[in-house]
Amino acid sequence: MHFGGWLAELILVFVGVYGAFWLSNYQQHQQDAERHDRILASIEQTLRKGIESGKLNRANEERQAAEFRRALDAGEMPTLRPFVFITDYSPGDFATMLQSGGIQLLDLQTLTALRNDESVIRWGLSRLARYQKLSDELIVPNLDQDISFFYDPATKKLRKRFEIYPEALQATVKFANELERTHTELLKRIQAERQQNR
Repeated sequence: MHFGGWLAELILVFVGVYGAFWLSNYQQHQQDAERHDRILASIEQTLRKGIESGKLNRANEERQAAEFRRALDAGEMPTLRPFVFITDYSPGDFATMLQSGGIQLLDLQTLTALRNDESVIRWGLSRLARYQKLSDELIVPNLDQDISFFYDPATKKLRKRFEIYPEALQATVKFANELERTHTELLKRIQAERQQNR
């Protein structure tokens, strides 16, 4: 009887410890699932806003680039405006989210799509920063100059140092298109992952 009581206590302790581990593991899994969904929901919300504002900006940039190119091709000498590109993008935002556990929770395909999106952002911003620097050095200090400062009046062509201007306008359009494409791909990937984990 003494051995049977001891065995019953041992089984009871084992079941209790196993139950506690199982409950702890279950709670941890629930917390990870909630954190996973919060991370994806946050990225999804940011992407939706970015896509919507990007569509508006892209339409404006496409219009400006097309109008400048049309005027230039028609032999007109359209006014050069300062090239200004403002963004609130911070590479630390997603890095912080990933370092706080997101990298362990997200699917590999989602992480790859996120990395592709980040790559397009970094490349595009780097290129646009270069154009803005050139604009700050070449166009802004000379805005009070006559149009002949920017164009050769005989040929009505941009002077050599300003030939990059139409390219800069077109680069903003290309960047907006690339960004919308990668944002949309990432958004679809995130929505698929969220659906899969429900």
